[in-house]
Amino acid sequence: MMDTDDVARMARVAERARANAYAPYSGFKVGAAALAADGRIFAGANVENASYGVTLCAERAAVAAAVAEGAVVVAVLVLSETGGSPCGTCRQFLYELGAEMKVLWGDGRGEWRQATTRELLPSPFRFPPGK
Repeated sequence: MMDTDDVARMARVAERARANAYAPYSGFKVGAAALAADGRIFAGANVENASYGVTLCAERAAVAAAVAEGAVVVAVLVLSETGGSPCGTCRQFLYELGAEMKVLWGDGRGEWRQATTRELLPSPFRFPPGK
């Protein structure tokens, strides 16, 4: 498990982001925090859309914010009411940026579950094949 101080800081950031999530269709608000190698933490919230395919998940929003600032993401924490793990699209997205990236998920009230992106997605899509 990651350092408890990092997890606590990330959870606070993810909770604030979750409060700002835009989820008028599902009512399912998710917040995320991306921890950069240099210690910075970036927030993300899910942003739904009537055209569901363009909905943005919280973990992708947090990681995109980090990348936009030139950060190397080493861990992502996902906070939802149900404590569910990242969706398949997010697993692929995170894997692209690091097969050993740590991913934590939970509801913020109990134990955090943790895996690497490789563990979450053992057979990712790669281009070119074999990369």
